This record gives sequence, C-alpha cells and structure tokens, in this order.
Amino acid sequence: MNFEFVFSGFVVGLLVGLTGVGGGSLMTPLLVLLFKFPTAVAIGTDLLYAAITKSAGVISHSRLNNIEWKIVKNLMLGSIPASFFTTFYLKGIDLYAFENVEIINFFLGIALVLTAFAVILQPFILKKSRQKIIKNEKNTTILTILLGLLLGVLVTLTSVGAGALGVTALILLYPSLSIKKVIGTDIAHAVPLTLFAGLGHLNLGTVNSYLLLSLLVGSIPGISLGSNLSAKIDEKWLRFILAIVLLIVGIQLIK
Repeated sequence: MNFEFVFSGFVVGLLVGLTGVGGGSLMTPLLVLLFKFPTAVAIGTDLLYAAITKSAGVISHSRLNNIEWKIVKNLMLGSIPASFFTTFYLKGIDLYAFENVEIINFFLGIALVLTAFAVILQPFILKKSRQKIIKNEKNTTILTILLGLLLGVLVTLTSVGAGALGVTALILLYPSLSIKKVIGTDIAHAVPLTLFAGLGHLNLGTVNSYLLLSLLVGSIPGISLGSNLSAKIDEKWLRFILAIVLLIVGIQLIK
C-alpha cells in the first residue's frame, strides 16, 4: 500500500474533522496537482471515497435526530436525475482528451472558488439569514429541488459541492433550521449523491480501486482524530487559510 496515498488520506481526513470543509474540495485537487492523476480518475475515486467516509456521519446525525429527511428527499429529486444525465454525457466523450480535461478542470476550478467563498462567508450568511425567514413553503421546495439539480451536475462533474456549497445554500433556504440540522441534512444528501455519481464513474472506468483503499486507510483515523481535536482548536483561522488555498488552486485550474 502506497504510504503517500495513505498519508494524504490521513491529512485530508484530519482537516475535514477539524473544519468540516468537504473532502472533495481538498482531495480532488491534491490528486490532480500533486500526484498527477487524470482529472476524471481523481474525481471518480474521490466520489466513492466521499460516499464511504460520510456514511458514518449519516448514522451519527440520524441518531441525534439532526436530519430533515423531507429536505433530503427534495434535494434527491433534483440531484439523482441530474447526476444520471451528467454521467450519460461524460460517457459520450473522451475524458482523457486534452480539450475535455481542460473543460473539466475549468469547472473544477469554478467549484473550488465558489467553495472558498462559501467557507469564508458562511458565518456571515448564517448570521444574516436568521433575520430573514422564508415562509413560502412551495417556493422553498422548488428551490430545494433546483439546488439538488445544481449539486447533482456539479458533484458528478467535479466531486466538489456537496459540502460547503450545499450547507451554505441550505442555510439561505432554511434560516430557521439549526446549523446542526443543516449539516446533518447536507451529509445525508451527500452520501446517496456521491455514491450514485461514484458508481457512475466506476462504470466509466474512472475509479482507481487501489488508490481508493489507500485513501480510506488513512482518512478514517484522520477524521476521528480531527473530530476529537476540533473542540480544542479554534478552527476559524484554519478555515480561512484553507479557503485561501482553495481559491488559489481554483484560479490555477481555471486558467
């Protein structure tokens, strides 16, 4: 088993446990830029990695009653069909052709930039959103399905979006919901979405099983350690530094 992959999984898991910033926004650019994996392989492998690592989070949040399953259902009404059609589109193109790699890298860069802003602005959005309560349930349901559709495309195409972007959007749509329930609901939606998208990539042949196993071996203890340390460490500055790194990497991929 490759020590570098195991260690990378541990570091990403540790940062996820400490900050809550999604593993996709950290792992995919790491695999592409540092280990030089083809972008499609990095995305496909990371999707199944995310589905497996976040499954434990769903169990924990479900036991604590931190999941609004109705919101999860509405998100999936948009995200699963969107993921299916995005995978169908990817199946029809050469994922290793230079021009297609450039397009995927561009969207990956956009997703990372959006994630960086979401991480930085999330505390301010949370504070402001509490002052505005959306009471039109029909409009909120439609917007939730549309959010799912957007996340379905973005996550399947880039593996990024199910974390910080999803949480930030849900805060805006459901300002009366506690942050614990927002996070629990987002994770509960992220697992079936990343699993569905990951299996789609597995069918495309863009999942590296050896890499996936190595990352999981490192990340599981990393997430556990990070979660235990999070109560003892002020993660505000760490989140800010991570956001800046994501912003720089995102801009590099867009160029």
